Order: sequence, then C-alpha cells, then structure tokens
Amino acid sequence: MCIVNFHFHNHSKYKLILVANRDEFYERPTKPAHYWEDEPNILAGRDLRQMGTWLGITKEGKFAAITNFRDPSLPVTGRYSRGEIIRNFLTNDIQPDLFINGLIKERQSYGGYNVILGDSNGLYHYNNVLDESKDIKPGTHSLSNHSLDTPWPKVAKAKTRLNEYVQTNPLEVNINDLFNLVSDRSMAHDDELPHTGVGLEMERLLSPIFIKIPNYGTRSSSVLLIDKNNHVTFVERTFHEGEFQFDKRFEFAINR
Repeated sequence: MCIVNFHFHNHSKYKLILVANRDEFYERPTKPAHYWEDEPNILAGRDLRQMGTWLGITKEGKFAAITNFRDPSLPVTGRYSRGEIIRNFLTNDIQPDLFINGLIKERQSYGGYNVILGDSNGLYHYNNVLDESKDIKPGTHSLSNHSLDTPWPKVAKAKTRLNEYVQTNPLEVNINDLFNLVSDRSMAHDDELPHTGVGLEMERLLSPIFIKIPNYGTRSSSVLLIDKNNHVTFVERTFHEGEFQFDKRFEFAINR
C-alpha cells in the first residue's frame, strides 16, 4: 500500500472516509478482497506469498492499513513480513495502544513501515523507522512512504483534494468520485520531489498518486466508508498493469 487518504470524523454522515492505493510488483500473487477462509472475520485482499494483507477490516469494525517506509539504505526485509502486522491486529483481541507497545518492542523484526490501526472511534499511527506513535486527530490525513502527513507532492495533493471534496459534499460522498481522487497519474515537478535515495528518475516515476511503470504500479484502489450507524461499505477496484479489471463491493453492519 503506497498511499492511504482518509477523513476521520468531522462529517455529518461518516465517521471514516478512506480511499487508498496499493502499489506492488505486478508478478506478486494476490487475491482480491474477500472474507478469508481461515479467518472469516477478516475482510481484506491477501498477499499469497506471505499470506498477510495491506488493508483490512473485521466484522467488529477493527481496521488497519500499512505502507512501506522508502529508504534503500535500510534492510529490504526483517525477520517477518509486514503484512502479518495487519493480520495479527485484526485477529487478536487487544487494544491498539497495547498492540503498538508490542510493535515498539519488535520494531527491528520488520522492514520499515507505517501502520494505521484502530476503529472508527479511534485511530493510531506507528512508524518503526522513526519509532514514533500518535493518536490520529479528527480531520483529513494522508500517508505514503515516509510518515503520516509528510508533505510529499502526492501526499499533499491527495490530502488537499480529499479535504476539498469532503467540505463540498457535507451530506454524502460518491464512491466513484473517491476513486477518481486517487487516479491521478501526473508526475511531480523535479523541484518538488523528495530525496529518498532511489535516484531522480525513480523519484519521478514514483511521484504520481496512481503509479504505472514497467513491472510495478498500482494494483488496486480501495474505498472504505463507515457511517455513524456503524454501516460499512468497502469497495476494491483491481487493475492489471494500470488497466481497470473489476470492482468488488461489500456491505455489512458492524457487530457490537
């Protein structure tokens, strides 16, 4: 998952409005969003190589999403797959702050990452490279591959667009409009690019909100809505080498 944009509280209908893109190598085997056969409480896509996920929600409304931290000087991987962090949080009855305490103790066991976790009443962020954690305040936020709300061009653009959209649609949102917010394939100007150690050409190629380059790019986009009646709408849009394939839509009432 390479960009997660969300509006938390401060809306007349929704407690959480989220739209995200997952960027990955095209050859990495993946199963689209579904209720997992071995963990039927989880609704999420699945990485079939390590059997974790990048974004998921449970029938009780627990939610988590993860992005990699971009720094080629860091070890490529740790002892464990980052996707298992989402699985572990969603399958264990543990409060977010206690779960993050466990992540802090095991921060060297994973490659660099950011994780957002909690539910529609409270969300938390943790970054294991910077070793920083925080409660997420109401409002509009965006996360890519550095830290929460780091003003990379794609992050600033996506955050601004989502905030403007929510402000001009105070009563309802349209799922296709949200997907359009993360469909922008335009590159940032060179003078706006971050310097993460991957080189200028790669910084350019990775700067769009929606990425399409040889062998790598946006594999799926996800919209997650949780309204004030605890009704969940989850739609995943799948792409193949940048071309639309299909949508999968799920709706359910959170079990309390």
